[in-house]
Amino acid sequence: MGRAEERRARQRGGRRAAPKRHRSQPTVNAQAVTDAQPSANAEPTAHISRAAARGRAAKPAKPAKGRIRRLFTWKKILGTVLGLCLLGIAGFIALYLSVDIPASANKLAQGESNVYKYSDGKILARDGAINRESVDLSKVPRKVQLTFVAAENKSFYHDNGIDLRGTARGLLNTLSGKGKQGGSTITQQYVKNYYLDQDQTVTRKLKELVISLKVDREEHKDDILAGYINTSYYGRGAYGIQAAAQAYYGVDAEKLSVPQGAYLAALLQAPSQYDWQAATPTGRKLVQARWNYVLNNMVEEHWLDAAKRKAMTFPKPNEPKGDPGLSGQKGYLVALANTQLEQQLMKKEDLSQSDAEAKIRRQGWTITLNIDKKKQAALEQAVKVQLNSKLDPKKRKVDDDVQAGAVSVDPKTGRIVALYGGRDYLKHFYNNATRRDYQPASTFKPVILAAALEDNAKTQDGKPITPDTVYDGTSGRQVVDNGTKVGFGPPNEDKQSYGPITVQRAMNLSVNSVFAQMGVDVGMKEVMSTANKLGMDTKGMQAVPAQTLGSMGASPLEMAGIYATFDNHGTKVTPTIVKSAEKKGSEIEMPDPIGSEVLSRTAADTVTSVLTGVVDDGTAKRSVADNPLRDGQQVAGKTGTSDNNKSAWFTGYTPDLVTSVGLFGEAKKGGAQVPLYHAGGEPRVNGGTFPAEIWAAYTFGVTQKAKFDLDTTQGAAVEPTKSPTHSPPPAPSTSAPHSSAPPSSPPPSSSSPSAPPSSSPPPSSEPPSSSPPASPSNSATTPDNPEDPINPLRRSGQ
Repeated sequence: MGRAEERRARQRGGRRAAPKRHRSQPTVNAQAVTDAQPSANAEPTAHISRAAARGRAAKPAKPAKGRIRRLFTWKKILGTVLGLCLLGIAGFIALYLSVDIPASANKLAQGESNVYKYSDGKILARDGAINRESVDLSKVPRKVQLTFVAAENKSFYHDNGIDLRGTARGLLNTLSGKGKQGGSTITQQYVKNYYLDQDQTVTRKLKELVISLKVDREEHKDDILAGYINTSYYGRGAYGIQAAAQAYYGVDAEKLSVPQGAYLAALLQAPSQYDWQAATPTGRKLVQARWNYVLNNMVEEHWLDAAKRKAMTFPKPNEPKGDPGLSGQKGYLVALANTQLEQQLMKKEDLSQSDAEAKIRRQGWTITLNIDKKKQAALEQAVKVQLNSKLDPKKRKVDDDVQAGAVSVDPKTGRIVALYGGRDYLKHFYNNATRRDYQPASTFKPVILAAALEDNAKTQDGKPITPDTVYDGTSGRQVVDNGTKVGFGPPNEDKQSYGPITVQRAMNLSVNSVFAQMGVDVGMKEVMSTANKLGMDTKGMQAVPAQTLGSMGASPLEMAGIYATFDNHGTKVTPTIVKSAEKKGSEIEMPDPIGSEVLSRTAADTVTSVLTGVVDDGTAKRSVADNPLRDGQQVAGKTGTSDNNKSAWFTGYTPDLVTSVGLFGEAKKGGAQVPLYHAGGEPRVNGGTFPAEIWAAYTFGVTQKAKFDLDTTQGAAVEPTKSPTHSPPPAPSTSAPHSSAPPSSPPPSSSSPSAPPSSSPPPSSEPPSSSPPASPSNSATTPDNPEDPINPLRRSGQ
């Protein structure tokens, strides 16, 4: 073989060998290997082996990366997305073809009466026939029609009947268990009201979407709007705009003004909460804001002239007229039952308030209440005999302004066994048992003591706060915090000063100056936190010293729950009126009224022990302790009288029954809060007068004699084990800051720390402040009724 041929052969061999080396070893110059073989065969072999080994070590990384790239190529990702889109479209097409517009309205749109029963199964009430009257849209003024469009769906006249974004949000929220459905169009709401139901399920939402598309395609917009305003629930038992116009303004729908229409449109968001006559101060602010929102939207859409809008004033609706079948106390019982059921549906099924109301009100439910028929009759009789029979508006104009409310609860079960909401549901629509616009006054003081005992709080000079702890009971004494006056010094009742006084005796006599200082000693944030745990709605309340005098708003229902928790040894009690609610096999499951421990048993039982002193030796002695019906029954309780005598309370309990009674001064015309001075012939209506008398007449007639099972060694219900504690006297100084304990003075008798004061209580030896009390925004002023003065700037609900 010649050299040329040999070279060509080597070249052909190199080309053939190259792929093998690429697969099994690093690329090696073929000519170099061939030239080296005659002289150094071993060394190149070792070199190639090491290179091959390195190639084998790096081999696994390349295929792994390649597999990921091959699996997630842009073509496959795009294909998957397109496939899902096509699948979704196909599914929607199938749904669209399979779901038709129902041939008739649902039963919810037709409506059925609810039946309400006492706890023993006997009929309490039926809520009457459905108040519904449909009217042709031509009977409703055009601009009134537009108020509903402005309120709910500004794009109504040019959309396709659905809000895809809002519906998608609602579906996602339903699937994830979050929030409520939002963004529904008028068409969707009409479909939900007329054809479907209020359930928040994916199936219902998808049906609503499809039917809304078909309805929008097949029906005129005016027909849809007419269906919407004629099927919606407006509150006061009114379904449809005609019934609502009559219920709120006493006119037919064709006579409604634009401001009135805007109010009815605003109502649809929360009918009960936004009813002006029954709304809380917060509810009134919300509905006014909603009313303004509606009219402002009309201006933006050029449906209303801006100058005419500016001249419009809020149209307050008329007093409501109740269903004749709900006269007397029945209407109040039914109203609270409906409210608690709706709250449970809103929480459990994630319904909006308007949807929950529409699902409950007059929809064929059989609702059994916890109300005991005999106790209910006894409570009504007690109010009639102890209060109403003594009121004579012809002699005293103020007697026409007296309103009573009461709630009675079984502390072991949390059941509301009796309730008094007012003179007559048909004459006074507002439920006095649940209203929160009046101050609970001194009935709040046990909450302060409970917070002190639970937190092991101490006075300013480091003494533990117990029923035996001595405070300075000087009227108007300035409260101090770490040596600094806080600008708050409330007077006691009739400006009476007590000097050194134990906590027990201060509770018996409702001494404001003691509990104002105690609140600061404990810490007002801790006090308000304890109130919230016990069942008071403290949202929006400021933690300021003035709250120690009960200057917030509270209802008899709330106060009954707080005291029931004391009676139940610190285990939370949430008063509940509904025993069961059933409708054709379905049932609404109510939460257990008895919750977890929110206060230690020792703290709760000590509060109960202290409160027995209020009855035996304090402000409730005349009406309760000395009542001939008592027959040795052990009782704990607290009186309260608010600023300017606008409310008076007694909340008390026996081992098996808790009842809170409140009297409220409400002007017959206009509903403004007014003083109760001279009502019923009393110079001043205190908690120890009518409220305590109603309580005693009712309670002693329905309870059995029993004693409290208390786990405590403190308070009026047990023998004192030691002398009261008090601070040593400070060095004499007219400028020294006040401490929570009194200055040098003879201590009260240790043998009877809860004894009533002598006719001439010893004055405090501490000199008065050299300067008048400061009056910042959280300080109190001397009221006409000094038992429970509060800061006039911190009135409840204002």
